[in-house]
Amino acid sequence: MGPRWKSKGAEAEALAEPISKSVSELQLSLIKTESSGSLSSCNVLLAVEPEQADLLDRCCFGRLVLSAEKVKKWIQLSFEEAFYLLYILKCIKLTLQGRFLENEVEIWMYMRSKRPNFPVFFKAYSHLRSKNWVLRSGLQYGVDFVAYRHNPSLVHSEYSVLVQSGDSDRLRVWSDVHCAVRLSGSVAKTLLALHVSGNSSGEDLNLPMCLENYRVEELTISRWSPELSREDETTSPKPKVTNASNLTTP
Repeated sequence: MGPRWKSKGAEAEALAEPISKSVSELQLSLIKTESSGSLSSCNVLLAVEPEQADLLDRCCFGRLVLSAEKVKKWIQLSFEEAFYLLYILKCIKLTLQGRFLENEVEIWMYMRSKRPNFPVFFKAYSHLRSKNWVLRSGLQYGVDFVAYRHNPSLVHSEYSVLVQSGDSDRLRVWSDVHCAVRLSGSVAKTLLALHVSGNSSGEDLNLPMCLENYRVEELTISRWSPELSREDETTSPKPKVTNASNLTTP
């Protein structure tokens, strides 16, 4: 299933302004102003200039929080988005109850304390983000993320993403696979299962360096329709379970 652009000139617009270029602009801008965000129990509130809010929107980091303040804009980030900006791009700082957290390990342990599965989900998030896929919450589709080739204003999402780890029971039985594939197909998306595995011990998980011990396997799963294959086996589509370990960068 290829990209579904939302307008005739959307593809040309995306090619002229790639996500990687916008992310580089955002990184430089946030570093220059020493932007900081405030940690809460489930997300991060980031205070930025109006121009930076536009850049964050172009790069699809966070969501704008409506407020009467005109000088600053407030962006609500997920833990994955905030830690990506902090640890990978190194362009923001974080505070907790008014105190700056200079140590990345302290921030990592705080996020883990609020969400024990955070390391696995961050590894999956950063894996696709590093390939310039744009990720948004997939809650409304019954998955963890939805992946876009570019900004959602230009193109529909192509993948519904489910994150698995060694101790996960997800997609272990065919009924689960069938439901997930049917749901993804009904909203014109391909199911992408990301299996995150590694040999980090409980003590290692207290450090963000444990991410280096994880590896991510990609598997796209799509539905085979027997009605399309009854008469001509040579031209009809076959069952498709594709190993997509080399998922291309958009």
